[in-house]
Amino acid sequence: MTADAGLEGIVATSTSICSIENGVLAYRGYNIDELAEKANFGEVTYLLFYGYLPKKDQLERLNAQVAQEGKLPAAALALLRQFPLKTTPMEWLRTAVSALSFFDADAHDNSAEANLRKAIRLTGQMSTLVAAFERLRNGQEPLEPKPGKTLSWNFLYMLTGKEPDEVSVKTFDICLILHADHELNASTFSARVTAGTLSDMHSAVTSAVGTLKGPLHGGANEQVMLMLEKVGDGSKAEEFIRGALARKDRIMGFGHRVYKNGDPRARHLMRLSEAMGKLKGDTKWYEMSRVIDQVVQKEKGLLPNVDFYSASTYHLLGIPTDLFTPIFACSRVTGWTAHVIEQLAHNRLIRPRAEYIGARDQHYVPIDQR
Repeated sequence: MTADAGLEGIVATSTSICSIENGVLAYRGYNIDELAEKANFGEVTYLLFYGYLPKKDQLERLNAQVAQEGKLPAAALALLRQFPLKTTPMEWLRTAVSALSFFDADAHDNSAEANLRKAIRLTGQMSTLVAAFERLRNGQEPLEPKPGKTLSWNFLYMLTGKEPDEVSVKTFDICLILHADHELNASTFSARVTAGTLSDMHSAVTSAVGTLKGPLHGGANEQVMLMLEKVGDGSKAEEFIRGALARKDRIMGFGHRVYKNGDPRARHLMRLSEAMGKLKGDTKWYEMSRVIDQVVQKEKGLLPNVDFYSASTYHLLGIPTDLFTPIFACSRVTGWTAHVIEQLAHNRLIRPRAEYIGARDQHYVPIDQR
């Protein structure tokens, strides 16, 4: 046996949910470009869960379910209030998702029907949890999602306590679409590994949240924003990034193991970053990002990935930097749960092998002779 570090290029399973072929990302056969330009996140959620785009009444029913299920049970909220708030949002979210299983009537039902109900429930609850954490740590009361509103609208409302403007809602909705699924990425793989043992939906999603927490996966957009804040001004961007490259510092938000000719999601986020900057009258974040992008492409031949321009876009939406990765989870929970349902439909325990590189032919020596 020969090891392939990081399982690079290894095909571990088959899926009908998401594909990345010849640099094109598609959800159930729909190009991400078309979905980002024409669809809304509710439609994409329905597509991932059911396999086809919804009719109007089906979409309205799903949106209503997500909003209703997004209300946290009183007992769950009472427990969450006991969690320490001087921690990272991802640590809090990881434990909160796990704790929700205590209050889920379907927690121990692993049928396809129950798992679909849990998928819808977790989709609503994830954004409520993230918004609740932000409000609790600022001494504010958590808010419930409003009926008749989309997940994107409700999240921005629950986060700020103010009714969001249409442009911000549309921008955030596109961000959620772009992050909803990404084939067998690290967090989705961990969710499928957990589900493959016939564990439960909450355990699988908790595994995924824990995996997403790592800076080599979901945490990269936070690091991008911290870098932009260090740069501070577009006139300093080129000097800053050339210095970082000379020191061989890792520049987060560039390159991708799967995409060799550019991440298709980055184009949409670049457009959103520019548009939001103009709308808010604060274009410096986009301008800095463009300079850094151009220098890294010229000097290293690396193209931006989904994390690079999402950082400035989220910042301009008024979202705190340390919530960038939790927001990733608000979107990706739809993909995670869709993959869990698919895994269980044709389950086989995921159990790879390892190439042994340690010592051989060792023999026991009594302790007094060592």
